Amino acid sequence: MQPIFVASEVGTLQRLLIHSPDSGLGKVVPSKAQDWLFEDIVHLDTMRKDEYDYYVKILLYFLDPEKVKGKIAQIDADPKRSFYKPDHPEYFNSDKVIEFQKLLADILEQEAIKTKLIAAICAVEHEWYSTQAELNELSPVDLAKTLISGTTPSGEMLFSPVPNLIFTRDIGITINDHLLLNKPAKQARTREALLAQYIFYTHPIFEPLRGKIIELPDNELYFLLPDNEKNYNKTTLEGGDVMMVAPNHLVIGVSERTTVFAAQQSIKILFEKNVVDKITVVRIPFKRDYMHLDTVCTQVKKNVWVVLGSLLKQGRHAEDQIDPTMSGLIPPKADEDVKIVQFYKDGTSPKELASLEELLTQISVEDLGCREEEVTFIFSGNNEFPYGAREQWTDSCNLLALKEGVVIGYDRNDKTLEAFRQKGFRIIRAADLIHEFEEGLSSPETLTDTFILLPSAELSRARGGSHCMSMPILRT
Repeated sequence: MQPIFVASEVGTLQRLLIHSPDSGLGKVVPSKAQDWLFEDIVHLDTMRKDEYDYYVKILLYFLDPEKVKGKIAQIDADPKRSFYKPDHPEYFNSDKVIEFQKLLADILEQEAIKTKLIAAICAVEHEWYSTQAELNELSPVDLAKTLISGTTPSGEMLFSPVPNLIFTRDIGITINDHLLLNKPAKQARTREALLAQYIFYTHPIFEPLRGKIIELPDNELYFLLPDNEKNYNKTTLEGGDVMMVAPNHLVIGVSERTTVFAAQQSIKILFEKNVVDKITVVRIPFKRDYMHLDTVCTQVKKNVWVVLGSLLKQGRHAEDQIDPTMSGLIPPKADEDVKIVQFYKDGTSPKELASLEELLTQISVEDLGCREEEVTFIFSGNNEFPYGAREQWTDSCNLLALKEGVVIGYDRNDKTLEAFRQKGFRIIRAADLIHEFEEGLSSPETLTDTFILLPSAELSRARGGSHCMSMPILRT
């Protein structure tokens, strides 16, 4: 049985959970787009064949090359790219680049799980008993597709899709050898969280996590609170706000999607279970622009970070009184500065950090052994107005490290890419890199300091980047 362990944002990626765009993305309509957390209507075929196609190929080349090496021409000859999904005979079926839908179909082979999950989903979706009976007649493969897309094989739309499932980062986060489950902030993500729970608790792949899955408790007094206090006292947490930056150090963002209460509960449980020694809580402005912590910064190397420049030096002013408490993380308004408080398992008093710059530098130097003068920040939009904000909106700061110094991100953020070039990174299109791999001109093992460009006209409209589209379960 393969281990499940993540203690870094930039260690060599060995296994991850993804979900390729499904038919539900093609059913988002303008009247429901914002309810389903979309800003726009995407073109599904373009997203699948011309964009996400390269994401899967790159992941396979780095993590499971035998599934794709020498087969690119054959894959590209299939107009439907049927290697994407587990219900097609050409599905790549990797145990390293793991498709969520495949795991769901696997557990639905067990009649007891199938019955329980159908009942749970129908309860969440307010469906009739007759719907349960209808779903029970489906094969595990068809049922998995239906529970995700909301549409039966016959084309009947039983309930809404879960189009955000493409962003698997948010359903859970691997913290050393434990798994922290999410508690979605928005109703639109409730079903995907329930599906994920069943997979994590019952699929054989996650057997190493038995007894190590962490579910955050709800606030038992929540329903007694006045309405003006409820937002800050409910348990909502999403994986885009959680970063495992070092074996001893977890960072949790308090944002539009993750509450102070959830951060408090995470600290309490993780310290009690001795999972980490230090947890830093970073409050970012509660704005749709930012949404999660990983939309404003991600790690590229131990000493290199990509970050939104306007937030880097924000924080406590010299004349401010230090208030290292969780209550100080609750913002009275959406445009508050960044606020950072660090908590320690050994009982040391919490410490407030002055800025995001101080935190990221501390991680590189104290946790990862870099020299302070080597710590480098690469800025969204090259820190030029108005490109910093424009390119952050299209995920310039949301990069997935395949290994230290080799990241994959969107091709549309020109100023940010120029900033990477200035720092010595090679910029190469995913298609060109795949060609190099196929011709033997380079290999994943030999790459250093490289930014791989993912086509992104449609993907970027879904409001999440390559970091969002990945849930690492093993890094070395």
